[in-house]
Amino acid sequence: MPSTLALVDRPSLDDLQVFLGRAARVDDASVRILAGSGVLAVYVSVLHPIGLLDASPTVLGLRTFALAPSDDVDAVVPLRSLLVRIEGAATASAASDAPVPITVPSEVTSAAWAAVSPPRGGWRPLEPVATAALDAAARAGIDEVAAAVPGGLGEQLVHKVRTQVWGRPLDSAAHLPAAVGFAALSLGFLGDEPLVQVYESGSWTRVSSHRGHVLVKRRGGLLG
Repeated sequence: MPSTLALVDRPSLDDLQVFLGRAARVDDASVRILAGSGVLAVYVSVLHPIGLLDASPTVLGLRTFALAPSDDVDAVVPLRSLLVRIEGAATASAASDAPVPITVPSEVTSAAWAAVSPPRGGWRPLEPVATAALDAAARAGIDEVAAAVPGGLGEQLVHKVRTQVWGRPLDSAAHLPAAVGFAALSLGFLGDEPLVQVYESGSWTRVSSHRGHVLVKRRGGLLG
């Protein structure tokens, strides 16, 4: 029997829909959902390695949402299928302050990035990074990728270009790849706060604003 999630209210459902819509413009393949203890954690991939020889960092976006009583879930599902379920739940929702149930789509098994789980604790603070620096790196990289990837290039060449651009270190924070800026801008995590906080736990780094989190894991060791 399919599992069911219940967002606490209609605004939370709308917020989730906007987040997944932004994520779909970056990578519309899969999303990982973890639900338990009244919290839904939603992970999406912005950049990840393809194959053993690919040196791309794993860069994930994370948003959390409050849940009404729901099933415990740890599943990787098609992003588009989840959006369809959310759209159906929004249509059926009668009151803005009532819980909104969503049926979880069938799982997929092809998302290798989702098997790499960021730690839930042990985070130590590092120097924060300027929001403007992330925004500038993202916009410069978007322009560079667009200029370097004309129509008709194969998927592997496109991935190679994206890895070269987004794998470069930030000028103001060499332990972070430019993909952090791209993720934060594309997923709507950059707001009016001048600085975003940075944390490290083992081989993972987390960049957190009040709008969401970007998680980064370099292949083969620690960041920085």
